[in-house]
Amino acid sequence: MTDLDQRITSVLREHAEGETDTHRLLRASRTLGRRRQVRRRAATGTALALVGVLGFVGVTSTDLGGLSGRLPWVASTPTVAAPVPPRADGVPGAAERPDLVGSDPSTLHFGLDPGRARYLRWAVYGAPQVESIRFSVGGGQPILVEVSHSAQVIKEMPIDGFPAQAVATGAAVDGTIRPVPGTSGGLLKAWEPVPGLYARASTLGGDQGALSAAVEAVRWNEARRCAGPLRLTKLPEGTRVATCSVEVTAFPKGLNVELTLVREPSATMWVRLVYGSEIAITRDQGNRTVAGHPAYLYPDGTKLDRLDIPRAHLTADFGWPYPGTEPPEGPGFTEAEATTVLAGAQVPKDLTDPETWR
Repeated sequence: MTDLDQRITSVLREHAEGETDTHRLLRASRTLGRRRQVRRRAATGTALALVGVLGFVGVTSTDLGGLSGRLPWVASTPTVAAPVPPRADGVPGAAERPDLVGSDPSTLHFGLDPGRARYLRWAVYGAPQVESIRFSVGGGQPILVEVSHSAQVIKEMPIDGFPAQAVATGAAVDGTIRPVPGTSGGLLKAWEPVPGLYARASTLGGDQGALSAAVEAVRWNEARRCAGPLRLTKLPEGTRVATCSVEVTAFPKGLNVELTLVREPSATMWVRLVYGSEIAITRDQGNRTVAGHPAYLYPDGTKLDRLDIPRAHLTADFGWPYPGTEPPEGPGFTEAEATTVLAGAQVPKDLTDPETWR
């Protein structure tokens, strides 16, 4: 989503003094949505390749732990209750202030009834100003709910895990549940919960009744923090956190946190914490140090991995993610800046204790 954020932001910036070219905006959204899906598929191969590079052990197609959380709509059979993002006291919910949705990457302006639904993933994307929660009800198919104060974004933005044509013509924001083209049993609903707030619910399986019942678990009058077991205390000058994503589908066996850092005009860094109970790391394979800890710089020189956290990888990826294409103009982040970020990263001793995520 971050690459999508960048392109949308650039289009809006170019037209800041005039009328926004909405057709170009939507074309960029669709194109980059497809690229994002390609990148996610490539991540699967990368995860398996790490078995030989960094000493993963016990990894199979069903026990990728936190790595599996990076893939869209991964199913799991959890044995304990999933974490619930903590409340953001004093912050109005989306029903009261739709304009705040997506304005703060550390805050979700809606939530779920934890007595009815299980959180699987929560995320905030700053540039298109979208917030999302993936969840399940009663062990059923995962439901993805995305919200924005822009009806156009909700109608046209690509859906994680869906084919590009799923929203090629836009979903009418009328509350009707529709089958999704190009899927086997996929369903989509877009509606306006309160004036000025637009929502979209999607699922890759199930029936219309189940989707309608699942949506009833959403709470529009509360706010929660996009909290996870990763805090960044040192950022390069001029850098800000633009997106936050926490994946707990496989919790407690695995989890995945991703924070995206941006700096004008075009620098982007993805900081990821990937935890898996079956991950093992050979510390002596490090070729760098970060704050006195062993680290590994990948051969392409654009990804740095801190190796001191048990059963986890903490990485800063600062390279252009599309080989064969020209990166945007302007300086990107450097290895030294990635080192600064990872040196200031704080991770609790027990990653599976949500009480330490606050």
